[in-house]
Amino acid sequence: MKTRTGSRAAAAIVAALALSITACSTKNDDDKPSTSGAGSDGVVTGQGVTDKEIHIGGLTDLTGPYGILGKSTTNGQKLYFDKLNEQGGVCGRTVVVDVKDHGYDVQKATTAYNELSGKVVAFSQLIGSAIVNQLAPEIEKAGLLTTPQAWASNLLGRQAIQVTSSTYDIQMVNGVHHLVETLGLKPGDKIGHIFTEDEFGENSSAGAKYAAQAAGIEVVDQKVKPTDRDMTAAVTALKSAGVKAILVGASPTQLGPIMGVSETTDFKVPVLTHTVGFHQSMLGTAAGPAMEARLEIVSAVPSPQSDLPMLQQMSADFQAKFPGEAPDLGVLAGYTSAAIVTEAIKKACEMKDLTPAGIVKAHRTNSQVDLGYGSPLDFSSPAKPPSYATYMLKIDKTKPSGVVTVGDAFEAPNARSFPLPKTG
Repeated sequence: MKTRTGSRAAAAIVAALALSITACSTKNDDDKPSTSGAGSDGVVTGQGVTDKEIHIGGLTDLTGPYGILGKSTTNGQKLYFDKLNEQGGVCGRTVVVDVKDHGYDVQKATTAYNELSGKVVAFSQLIGSAIVNQLAPEIEKAGLLTTPQAWASNLLGRQAIQVTSSTYDIQMVNGVHHLVETLGLKPGDKIGHIFTEDEFGENSSAGAKYAAQAAGIEVVDQKVKPTDRDMTAAVTALKSAGVKAILVGASPTQLGPIMGVSETTDFKVPVLTHTVGFHQSMLGTAAGPAMEARLEIVSAVPSPQSDLPMLQQMSADFQAKFPGEAPDLGVLAGYTSAAIVTEAIKKACEMKDLTPAGIVKAHRTNSQVDLGYGSPLDFSSPAKPPSYATYMLKIDKTKPSGVVTVGDAFEAPNARSFPLPKTG
C-alpha cells in the first residue's frame, strides 16, 4: 500500500502563499545595497538590503541543455516577485532580482556567482546539480540562502543551501514502488534505467537500485553523457535485456529520442522520468504520441493545472502576464522557490535581522511551511529533504503544462528508510 498525504490542504495553501505575497514598489538606481547596520525600521541589514530594497540573485540556464527549464523557472519567479512587489513587497521593501545565464557551464556560473555574491542577500534560483556542488563551498562561506533548481541528495547537509522538495533518489524510490504496484512486477523481473553521468543521474540511480532491490527486481543500467543525443544504443541494449519498463534520469533533449527509438523499434514499454526530464514542447515532436501513451512522471509537485485554488490562480496570472507561454512545471518550480525565499525573509524581518546570516537562521525555524501541494515542508533539518512525498503525473495534451495529476501525493513505505548520503 502507498502511504498517501492528502492534497486537500488547499485552503491552508492559498492562505500560506497569499501571506507570503505582502509587499513592494519599484527599483531606484540610487538606492545602493548597504553593507551593515540597522535600517530606519530597526531591522538589522547587511549586503543586498537597504531601507527600500532587497536584492536577490539568480543563476540559470537559458542557453544550455536545461534552457527550457531555465526560461520557465525565471518566468515563474518573475511572476511571483512582481506580484509581491505590486502588493507592497516584503518587510516594507521591494524585491529586486538579478538573473544571469550560465548556459550550464561551470566556469560561466562561477564568474556570474562572483559578480553577484557580494551584492545579494540570497539566491532564489540556481540550476544544475554539478554547478551547485561547485559553488557550494563559496555559498556556505558567504552564508547566502540558496534554493537550487536541482534536487540531488548530495546537496543536503548545508545550512545555506535548501533543496526545495523530495530529492531525486527519494522520487525514484517512490516511482519504482509505483511501477511495481501498477505493473504487477514480480521478483526476478527487470527494469531499465537510462541516466546521465552526473549528480542528477547518479542520484536517480541510487534510488532506483534501492527500491528495486527491496522489490526483488533487477535494474539494467545504461549510462549516457549529459551531451549525448543519440539514444539508439541505450534503448537497444534494454530491449535485448528484456526489461519491462524504462526509468529515465536525463534531460528533456534525451527523453525525446528515448521515446522515439523505443517506438520505432516496437519496444513499447512504460517509461518513467523526473519532472526535470520532461517539457511539454516535446509533445509536438515525433515522440509525442509515444509519450502520451506510455510516459509517467514522478514529481514533487502536482500539475500546475490541478484544481487547487492557488494553482488555478497562478496559472491564470501567468497566462495574463506571459501570453502564449504555458504555465508548466518549471514555472511552478520557480514560483515555489521564490515563495520559500520570501517566507525566510518574512521570518527574518520578524526577527529584526535581514543580514544573510539572519535570513538563513530564520529559514531554519520554518518547520511547517504549506505552499499548497498536499504536505507541509520542513526546513528545520539541513540533512533531510523537506518532504518525502511525490505525485504521479501523466500526459494530457489539453493542459498548458502537458500533464495531469494522478492521485494524491504519496510516500513509498520504505522512502524514509532510504540511506541518504552523508553530506556537508
